[in-house]
Amino acid sequence: MNIIKQPNCIKFGIDSAKDFKYPNKSLVITSKGAISRGWLNYTNLENHIYFDDVEPNPSSDTAEKIISDFKNKDIDCIIGLGGGSSLDVAKFVAHKLQKKKILIPTTFGSGSEVTRISVLTVNGKKTSFHDDKMFADVAIVDPYFIKDAPIKIIKNSAIDACAQCSEGYDSKNGNEYTKFLCDTAFDILEKAILNEKYEDLAMGSLITGLGFGNCSTTLGHALSYVFSNEGYSHGHALAHTTLAAHEFNSSKFTERFYKITKKLKFENIFLKENVTNAAKTILTDRRHLDNNPKLVTEKNLVEILQKFKVR
Repeated sequence: MNIIKQPNCIKFGIDSAKDFKYPNKSLVITSKGAISRGWLNYTNLENHIYFDDVEPNPSSDTAEKIISDFKNKDIDCIIGLGGGSSLDVAKFVAHKLQKKKILIPTTFGSGSEVTRISVLTVNGKKTSFHDDKMFADVAIVDPYFIKDAPIKIIKNSAIDACAQCSEGYDSKNGNEYTKFLCDTAFDILEKAILNEKYEDLAMGSLITGLGFGNCSTTLGHALSYVFSNEGYSHGHALAHTTLAAHEFNSSKFTERFYKITKKLKFENIFLKENVTNAAKTILTDRRHLDNNPKLVTEKNLVEILQKFKVR
């Protein structure tokens, strides 16, 4: 028997975030620039209380600060507005405060708006929290936000989505339904990237989230975190680590993924940490490695990481 889980309500399409009727007593969790970019104005959320200091690769300290500052406020709903970082913090905070969640992505790659996963940095290391209670009550996917997005954000988001759906397809935890979603998502994303029709990334990312959120990512993501811990953006790291994982796994996506990374022109990444120490750290990430289609040993990891070692 297979089980598929997703948010109770998903709204998508142009103006879906603009036309939604938000609860009056809401806390908006977002990042710096939300006001200057017009996000609050577009969504008619400018009169709500908000926290706009979520950083990239957000720390658990940020989430705990929000919980401490707002736990005694009269709030009925948490609204996450922004990239995956803002949505991950919003989910975690809403879960801890036992509030309803509305999630609105402004970048299209993480799929966080439709997953039960929150990724936060704990003691300098990226850590994923999984709980059904972190599903959004409402997820709103509005392609409007991609209109003025910087190309760097588009690139990092797009490759994140490609990594998630292609790893998700290969996951041992997958089934016919998740494979269909992940395969379909990759097709949409590939066409959007190669033809530079970036407005289509929103749908590709949404379907990606529904797919990998029910089967997990694998070796590529496990590898990426040691690079994220050294300052590389999540998408930039995945452009190389997911490709390495696909080569190791003999994935059907290897060549197609390679063409996408070349189209997006990602620079090489290099590892400063000792490869043996990094391999031992990665080996503890059983949540990803146990779903990898091939057994991964410490020796395998060292061999893969040697390709990225600073020379």
